[in-house]
Amino acid sequence: MEWEFKILDALQDIQSPILTKVMAFVTMLGEAGWFWIVLGIVLLCTKKYRKCGVAVLLALILDLILANIILKPLVARPRPCWIREDIELLVRVPRDYSFPSGHTMASFASAGALLFTEKKFGVGACILALLMGISRLYFYVHFPTDVLAGVILGLLCGVVSVNLMNRMKNTKFGEFYSDGK
Repeated sequence: MEWEFKILDALQDIQSPILTKVMAFVTMLGEAGWFWIVLGIVLLCTKKYRKCGVAVLLALILDLILANIILKPLVARPRPCWIREDIELLVRVPRDYSFPSGHTMASFASAGALLFTEKKFGVGACILALLMGISRLYFYVHFPTDVLAGVILGLLCGVVSVNLMNRMKNTKFGEFYSDGK
């Protein structure tokens, strides 16, 4: 765990007012997954990208179950800012546990779903998801392994959502998003 604090402390050393504003904006996009939920709904409402919207929203449901309902309470890992209380936080102190990073996992679940349904959206979404993960380290609210687990488990949720969607393609639900393809 000490090596993780070294990474977090190094990020503390590079903080600047401009970088903090950028990171605050990026981390705000990930609060409660609102950005990804809105994106999924917008895509769902367009006939051309409905499949992407279904994949994103399904990935977020899987993410919610795996991260918030199962893993966070099961692992119950304290956040770095709870352990090192002397660090001045630039964001509110989260109340839930640290592992895995919810911001990162939801972001990569959505980005993965997009990557596996519409690559042109997925690449940009992965870059944004990566920035969200880094922002959680920058603000000292997650350990690097929390973020790494969020990346891996999030992408897994994205892959599983697309696979589930493909399996449901020939069902009544599949008619909603498949557009006969």
